[in-house]
Amino acid sequence: MPVAGYGSRLRPHTYSTNKSLLHVAGKPILSHVLEPIIPLQPEEVVFVIGFRGEEVQEYVERTYSFKSTFVRQTKLLGLGYAVSLALDAVPDEPTLVLLGDTIVELDLRKFVSAGDNILGLHEVTDPHRFGIANVRDGCVTGLEEKPTRPKGNLAVVGLYYFRHPGAIRRALSRLLQSGRITRGEVQFTDALQQLIEAGERFTAFQIESWHDCGKKETVLETNRYLLDRLPAPSDIDGSRIVPPVYVAADALVTNCTLGPYASISSGAVVLNSTIRNSIVSPDARIEDAVLEDSLIGANALVSGCEGRLNVGDSSEVIIT
Repeated sequence: MPVAGYGSRLRPHTYSTNKSLLHVAGKPILSHVLEPIIPLQPEEVVFVIGFRGEEVQEYVERTYSFKSTFVRQTKLLGLGYAVSLALDAVPDEPTLVLLGDTIVELDLRKFVSAGDNILGLHEVTDPHRFGIANVRDGCVTGLEEKPTRPKGNLAVVGLYYFRHPGAIRRALSRLLQSGRITRGEVQFTDALQQLIEAGERFTAFQIESWHDCGKKETVLETNRYLLDRLPAPSDIDGSRIVPPVYVAADALVTNCTLGPYASISSGAVVLNSTIRNSIVSPDARIEDAVLEDSLIGANALVSGCEGRLNVGDSSEVIIT
């Protein structure tokens, strides 16, 4: 699981927090990614860490009991490079590769039993932004990375399975040794394409529910999707709740209107405010505000504001 990126599209939040630890629907993105894996009883989970990687390690070791290994990535050379580092740390046994900032909802047992090599695919409306798979009779016949003239609209969404990962390890090693760089990175799709051309069979597994958490707009979109699947929150005396809403058990909410699509994280304090389609991170404080389409960082203070805000951790926005 690669979690080493800077998350530059989510600044200012990722200046002070690893992207995978930002909260959606009441808990870190990484938690939403990891929980579907637990029923598989993984022998080991290998995290490729980099920027603020110690935060990821501390969170995983505090929260989960599975064996975890942390491999440090010092060069941001793309997914192919990150996966090669992880594969160097694991034996030639069935291996699932998934991204630390992408939430998918599916039965992973069905996924890993669909074939020896499996690619998770999702239908998109803007295929030029993604790696696109060409599929025939349930098998992937070719891959194109961000094609200018795409032949299809099935995007490779960052979920892969290899019953015997030795072949993909060797393909990535050849890429690295050759120095082949595509768009400034060692592309995982280039290694996969090599294997397809060599005759390896890759099963196409279409995923209906796929949620990217790479920028503010998609984080809020993912938050909306997840909130729609949560039970209705308890009433809060003196406040109006418009579901779907998440309010942490230890958050303090007084004289507010929350929702729809508001997430109030652990330790947050919200007073005399209206909040819609927004995420309030842990230990933030909101007073006398009307917020919509906003991300409020951990330990931030927002007072007297109205509108759309994107406030980083430990920041203050006060209008008197």
